[in-house]
Amino acid sequence: MKFSYKILLWTIIIMAAAFGITGFYFVNYVFSTSMEREVGQAMNESSILQFAFETAALNIPSKYDVLQDNTIEQIGVNLETGGAGSSRLLRLSDENRRPLYASDGFVEDTDFLGQIGEQTRIYQVIQEGEHYYVQTGTVINALDRIVYLETLKDVTAVFAERTQGFAVYRRVTMAMLLFSCVVMFFIAFWLTRPIRLLTRATKEMTQGDYGYRAELISNDEMGQLTRDFNQMANALEENIHKLEEEIRSREEFIAAFSHELKTPLTAIIGYADLLRSHKLDGEKAFLSANYIYTEGKRLETMAFRLLDLIVTRRGEIEMQTVEVENLFDYLQELYGAHSDTGMEFRFDYDPGQIQAELNLIKTVMINLVDNACKASDPGSVVEIAGTREDGGYRFAVKDYGVGIPADECRKITEAFYMVDKSRSRSKNGAGLGLALCAEILALHGSVLEIESTLGEGSCIGFLLPDSEEVTGRENK
Repeated sequence: MKFSYKILLWTIIIMAAAFGITGFYFVNYVFSTSMEREVGQAMNESSILQFAFETAALNIPSKYDVLQDNTIEQIGVNLETGGAGSSRLLRLSDENRRPLYASDGFVEDTDFLGQIGEQTRIYQVIQEGEHYYVQTGTVINALDRIVYLETLKDVTAVFAERTQGFAVYRRVTMAMLLFSCVVMFFIAFWLTRPIRLLTRATKEMTQGDYGYRAELISNDEMGQLTRDFNQMANALEENIHKLEEEIRSREEFIAAFSHELKTPLTAIIGYADLLRSHKLDGEKAFLSANYIYTEGKRLETMAFRLLDLIVTRRGEIEMQTVEVENLFDYLQELYGAHSDTGMEFRFDYDPGQIQAELNLIKTVMINLVDNACKASDPGSVVEIAGTREDGGYRFAVKDYGVGIPADECRKITEAFYMVDKSRSRSKNGAGLGLALCAEILALHGSVLEIESTLGEGSCIGFLLPDSEEVTGRENK
């Protein structure tokens, strides 16, 4: 059952119960009030008849010392006919509770007569056929005689009014319930509209439309639910895009990795087969072996850097205080006067300390310097600088080589991506260096900053923060 129908059903049930209980108590209250009035009138009439009987008894001639039965009967006839326009019914009984006079149609009820005591006035409501009566009883003491007076007052109209009241109230209740049903149907439809919009949004998203959002039509709790749902949808869409991007990156990674393996392996297999199947002179044999060695070294470099990249992505780092001078001394020894790169290296740095994992930062700097060398012609200048700034220490490696096109700058940190593939392969490049640097710097709370002009050179650097807490990636 739909939620709107449940609201409608329970509203009608509650209203029907409320109308029924209210109507029952209201009609019964009116009935009780009317019955109290009728009982009061019956008791007053009984008192009047008692007084009239006593008055009539006093007017009996004095020759009668005791009130005679026939006199009592005659008084009863006079009392019954004395009420003009009234349907008065009465009964008079002697000391032994033997009826002396009774009106036609008076209900025979000896039990009630037996309950009448001296100086008491009682009543009861009885039903005779389709009629209802208020029966009263009292004791009259006149001329040394005890007479029991009973009266009947017809109250059928009060009971008929109650029955009619219930019938009218049922009709009114049914009309009100029908009207309320129509009104509540539209109210329930309006109240549940946000739910229908949310349901539609979930169906659209299930069918692949992750950009669909539920319409916001209120500012109450349902409106807040709609806003929360849309925020959840935004986060879900963002995560889906990230997953799609990650899948795309993995596919490109696998394709690039396969391609990078295929090229050197083809050369290695080809030259190895040439050495195996032909007898070559010394120069050709050396050239073939040199090709095998060069491509093998490139495969080795690619394997080591790929392993470092995988380990770095899964690992955590232990930060330590490092003297910048020690790091630059290491670089100067590696790329100093005795370096066989054929480049001119210039070092310029501010003394100080950094918070980092020394070996990983060394890996970053070596990769940046190697990339600068690969992008430059022999004899070019490569500048390696370190500068103390507010909030951290900045490292930068600058070259005056071929430069990087503007649309390529954001891609060079992707694994196996190379701006000039032929130039990189000729120098044993695999396109993993900057990807590894980006991963290491992410563990340190930093990013690569790339500035490059095509044909003029590049400057790649990063800022290591001083106080930022860096915990590395959690294993997943």
